[in-house]
Amino acid sequence: MHIVVLPGDGIGPEITTATSGVLRAASERFQLDLRLEEHAVGHASLKQFGTTVRPELLDIVRAADGLVLGPTATFDFKDEAHGEINPSRHFRKNLDLYANVRPARTYAGLSGRVGDFDLVVVRENTEGFYADRNMEQGNGEMLVTSDVVISLRRITRLCCERIAHAACRLAMKRRKHLTIVHKANVLKLGDGMFLEICREAAKAYPGLEVDDILVDAMMAHVVRNPDRFDVIVATNMFGDILSDLTAELSGSLGLGGSLNVGDSFAMAQAAHGSAPDIAGQDVANPVSLILSTALLLGWHGENSGAVRYEEAARAIEAAVAKAIGEGRATRDVGGELGTIAAGAAIAEILQAG
Repeated sequence: MHIVVLPGDGIGPEITTATSGVLRAASERFQLDLRLEEHAVGHASLKQFGTTVRPELLDIVRAADGLVLGPTATFDFKDEAHGEINPSRHFRKNLDLYANVRPARTYAGLSGRVGDFDLVVVRENTEGFYADRNMEQGNGEMLVTSDVVISLRRITRLCCERIAHAACRLAMKRRKHLTIVHKANVLKLGDGMFLEICREAAKAYPGLEVDDILVDAMMAHVVRNPDRFDVIVATNMFGDILSDLTAELSGSLGLGGSLNVGDSFAMAQAAHGSAPDIAGQDVANPVSLILSTALLLGWHGENSGAVRYEEAARAIEAAVAKAIGEGRATRDVGGELGTIAAGAAIAEILQAG
């Protein structure tokens, strides 16, 4: 399996180094023959090449079997005309990675804030309130006057249908329970269509239990009783906010794995940002990116029929759980290790079997 690795900005290079060590351990144990090819993006690329994402990088990624993208300084990149391209948006849009799958679960040995749970947020990834990705050309956010801004949200039938089916398929592999999160009482047209399409799509999956909850009420429900949920589907911004909350409820945003999936490609990406305030201090939690790469291996195994990749994915998840349970982790989850040492601990557990 050929994986392109883009370390990114801030804590990105540190957690990517830790993650690469875990991938190599998994490759050795399960004979995956992983080939990791590293390239610069973000500030490092801007300094070296005059752009945050070189034009040829997209073709390099398309020729690979998967992509690992470290956190990038998205807020810093404002002017594409001067090479300041948002790497995350660039790959999500150009590879049509329409589903963002974000699991969240609690771990033995780590005090959960709200009790034990195991759920997945499936977030539409290509349109919605994210103004940088919902127009063919230009941006969906406009400065009408110096005091007036208009932000456009795009909701399409195609994107609603495919995210609905992605969530339904995943729910059928788990506990057969789908929750649709929306704001159709106010956004009657856009969220109304999203809700209608999700309900209709679910009819094609016998035995699937379906309910729906308004997004504001959902925030209260998931804090009060998260174990009632299994797979949650939402539009882009609602899913983004909700998945950050569920990751933090599991113990830390640093535990939130994230896989961006399309029909023919997938990109592993930590759920959190580049955290420049702690960059270079060896304190960042690498687990989010490590779990994201486990999701990538699992996706590749399912698509290719090579069971060993799915076995490796499960083994990485188990090694993470064991490391956290033994306190061999970073400080945000009760450990005393630095970024690199925490990654090495997971790799060691993985190799020991």
